[in-house]
This record gives sequence, structure tokens and C-alpha cells, in this order.
Amino acid sequence: MFIFTGFIFRNMQNQDPQTSATSAGDVAGKTVFPILIFISISHLINDTIQSLIPSIYPVVKDSFHLNFSQIGIITLVFQLTASLFQPLIGLYTDRKPQPYSLAAGMVFTLTGLILLSQARSYALLLVSVAVIGTGSSVFHPEASKVAYMASGGRRGLAQSIFQVGGNLGSSLGPILAALIIVPFGQHGILWFSILALFAIIVLLNVGSWYTHHLNRMGKKVTSMAKGHGLPKAKVAWSVVILLILIFSKYFYLASITSYFTFYLMNKFNVSIQASQVHLFIFLFAIAAGTLLGGPIGDRVGRKYVIWFSILGVAPFTLLLPYANLFWTTVLSIMIGVILASAFSAILVYAQELLPGKIGMISGLFFGFAFGMGGLGSALLGKLADKTSIDYVYHVCSFLPLIGLLTVFLPDIGTKRK
Repeated sequence: MFIFTGFIFRNMQNQDPQTSATSAGDVAGKTVFPILIFISISHLINDTIQSLIPSIYPVVKDSFHLNFSQIGIITLVFQLTASLFQPLIGLYTDRKPQPYSLAAGMVFTLTGLILLSQARSYALLLVSVAVIGTGSSVFHPEASKVAYMASGGRRGLAQSIFQVGGNLGSSLGPILAALIIVPFGQHGILWFSILALFAIIVLLNVGSWYTHHLNRMGKKVTSMAKGHGLPKAKVAWSVVILLILIFSKYFYLASITSYFTFYLMNKFNVSIQASQVHLFIFLFAIAAGTLLGGPIGDRVGRKYVIWFSILGVAPFTLLLPYANLFWTTVLSIMIGVILASAFSAILVYAQELLPGKIGMISGLFFGFAFGMGGLGSALLGKLADKTSIDYVYHVCSFLPLIGLLTVFLPDIGTKRK
């Protein structure tokens, strides 16, 4: 696999002058699928490693004799480092591009994995997850910018390919943790360093491609979305609306990803294994929706995808608390596909609002999404403790109605002919 990766990149870059000139001109106008695939694979690895952290909670809770508050602090430290740094890193790399920061972020992740596998104190556990979170903060803004650069104008498709890797990684993490960490314990985490090493090699090559096309693609990035002519106040208000939509999306997703198994077991008396199968089906639906949303937005316009994804999912979320097990499964699939289609459209729409700040916007939206997911999980857990898990789903079913704010977004996206 390592040899195959290197072979592809050598063939992308080691061309004769005439071919290289043609290719360099095409890079700005054609979708560079090898780059998109490799950053998607790297995203898969990054998010797989991230998803290991909650998966090892039962292991470290017993071995370190932790209470639930201490477990919550681990989550808080990880979410803060994985979200708060992203806009700042994105803003810095917009001003001073760092092609090899992608690999540097994965080095942070590798270091955090090694520390986590060898941690012998609670303090070192916190340091470990903070280092892994920092790696994620470094990775996402610049990787999203690479997807934008390699899109060839099909920016929704490019972001979907990039994002679906992360979705798949998030769903694979718990399964791999069950297969590796549960049998081998905390030391089993070290096996995942092989994935991080592979991602570093891939991202070094992506950084080389990025450097090779930096000047040309930098000009392309700053000019691709110019011309919407909106006043700064309108742009700022539009970004606020998009962040509110992200809030509604990720708060609702938190109710499913964190508590769906408990909801199914409580309401339908299904087994733990059966509830996990239902959760996996929902996570797979999210991956499918993510892959569909971007290219559809390229063709019909991003605002229409946002309308459909956020507000269009409302009938299904409102029906979910009243459905039997069969229709709960069907509705969860519909919710996953429709709701997940929004993120790529929202992110690219925001990038088109502020074309010269791709990294900062990517970091802001990825970081805000992570933060809302973590905050939503914590707040909904407290609500469930005070009321019931069924009540949580009744309350959350109204969140997609916030999608009505989409009416205030200006029409700026271009459609592909």
C-alpha cells in the first residue's frame, strides 16, 4: 500500500515539461480525484482515532477507578482542543499556507496515541487526549482547503468526498475498538499507530502536491467565489445563520449518536447488540447522505440543499417519537441521509461567502460542529437524567424547524451546467 501510494504521487508530479504545463493548467479546472481520495482516507484515519477515545472509557474507568465526572472532563478536554484551535489555525494558514501542516497534525495524533497507550495516571490521560485533539485541529482546516483546491469547481463534491471519510472513520472506530482494545486492553491502542504512520506518509505526498501548485491554486482559491457583491453586514449575518443551522443539525445528531441505543432499549426492549446494529445503520445513512449532498448542491444550488436537508428532515424527526420499531428504523435512515447532506453544502456556501478565508471558515465550521456535538451530548444527557430519554427525542424533534432561517440566506452559489 505504501509503495502504491508513492507510485501514484510520483506519476502525478514527475512529468515532462510540456505535459506538466498542461496538467498544471488543468489542476485549476479539473477535479483532482487522487488528492481528494487521499485526503478522504486520511480523514477516515483521523476520525477513526478520534472515535477511539469514547470507546476506551469502559477500559480506563475500571483501570484508573474514574467516576463519571472525570470521564466527562476527558471528553471536555478533547472537544476543546479539537474545536477551539481550528479557526485560529485556519486563519493563520490562510495568511501563511502550510502545506506540510497536514502531516504535522497527524504527527500530533500519533504522539497522542502513543501517550494514551502508555498512560499510567489520569493527568497523562488528559494530556494524551489533548494532543490527539490538537492534531485534529491542525488537520481539518488545511485538509478542507486542499479539498477546495482540488475540486476543479465541483466544490460540493470535493467536500463530500473529504467529509465521508470522516463519517466512515467515526463509525469504524467503535468496531475496531471492540476487536482490538477490548481483548488487549489499553496497550492495544498502540496498534492504531500503524494507521497514523500510513496517514503521515500520504499527507507528506499531499503536502508536496500542495506546494507544487501553491501559487497557481492560491490565486484560484481567492478568485473562484468573488463577485457575490454582498455587503459585509449581510455576509456576517449569513455566517451567523449558517452556524445556527449547524447548531440545530449537530444537537439533533448528538441525540442519535449518543443516546439512540438507550432509546431503543428503553422503548422497544431490544438487546444491546440489536441497538448497536440500528446505530450502525444510522451512521451508514449519514455517510451516504454526506456523499450525496455535495454533488447535488453543485448541480441545483447549495441553498436548496440546505433548505431540504435542515427543514426537510423535520417531518421525519417529528414522527420518530411516535413510531414503532420498524418505522423507527426507516425514519432513522431517512433522517441520517437527509440531515447529513447539509454539512458539505453549508461549508462550501460559507467558503463562497468569504473566498479569501477558506482555512478560517473550514476551521470555524468544523470546530463549531465538534463543539456543538460535545455540548449537545452533555446537555441532552442532563435532560434525560431529569426527565426521560423519550422526552429528549420529543424535544429534539423540533430542532430542524430552525431551518426556516434559510429563507434569509442570499442566493450566491453557482450551479453546474
